Amino acid sequence: MNILYAIQGTGNGHLSRALDIVPLLQQRASRVDVLVSGPPADIELPFAVRYRCQGMGFVFGKKGGVNFVKTFWQMNSAAFLREIRLLPVEAYDVVISDFEPVSAWACRRQGRPCVALSHQSAVLSPHAPQPANADLVGRAVLRHYAPATHHYGFHFQAYAPHIQTPVIRQQVRALPARNEGHYTVYLPAFEEATLVKRLRYLSRSVRWEVFSKHSRQESEHGNVWVRPVSGAAFVDSLARSAGVLCGAGFETPAEALYLGKKLLVVPMKHQYEQACNAAALAAMGVPVVKNLKDRSLDVLDEWLRFGQPIPVDYPDATGAVLDQLLADAQAGWPAPALVV
Repeated sequence: MNILYAIQGTGNGHLSRALDIVPLLQQRASRVDVLVSGPPADIELPFAVRYRCQGMGFVFGKKGGVNFVKTFWQMNSAAFLREIRLLPVEAYDVVISDFEPVSAWACRRQGRPCVALSHQSAVLSPHAPQPANADLVGRAVLRHYAPATHHYGFHFQAYAPHIQTPVIRQQVRALPARNEGHYTVYLPAFEEATLVKRLRYLSRSVRWEVFSKHSRQESEHGNVWVRPVSGAAFVDSLARSAGVLCGAGFETPAEALYLGKKLLVVPMKHQYEQACNAAALAAMGVPVVKNLKDRSLDVLDEWLRFGQPIPVDYPDATGAVLDQLLADAQAGWPAPALVV
């Protein structure tokens, strides 16, 4: 079986999941080619990437949301259409997309199956938690950004068949979790100066370890240590932390929960997926704040003083999920998986 595994490169979550999924696919197939689209990422992959595409990535802003001006500027439609046209999806028995648009639209163009193996597939399920305020546009973007014919999803809980608990990479599973008292912060949609100001205002005694996509070198600001994003350094900080303050993405909150860390999330503005994640985490008991402004400080302060980890059970079932997916493919997709 020849497999194309396509990864959305925006952010680090999809690439982190690929660190476990690609080796498992390589054990199960005669050929696995990897495609990565989007802007340059912070994680280096330890395996060959056959296709690197511009795709349609999202650019983080510095005020808590997506920078739509830069995002749309880099969406060169002519280049995107050319990538769709030139990608040889017909050469593969199975095309698996982790929310990757070039492979998904290339399959749509040729009328071929495309398998979504992603968190976004679970978010779109009617069984998954939804935010109180409906966002029809955001849901439509999530549905059509990387369209697929079959769906297998990952979420914070197994809300329905074909929704599995998160892929916790082996690097994280092997970590000896401990509490050295600091708090790990990853809020890529905020600039360094804003984070330093708000965190020092919140507490000048707590040690904050901030990982910033906008910083190129380390800097110390009293009790706030700002560091460039680095996979190994971030995972080490996460394992040693007392708690994690991060966006309402998927992989980082999931890894924090798995490691037994108390967690507080700040959903990115105008990002439907993160609103859905925040709803799911809130239902589990994780505190959620909309921003880092003064009106959120009471919740943050209470979390610092009294917050507790939320217990979860995230077994290592990634291999079983891939076995089911490939068995369904070989059987000709006998039933739809997770209709969205």
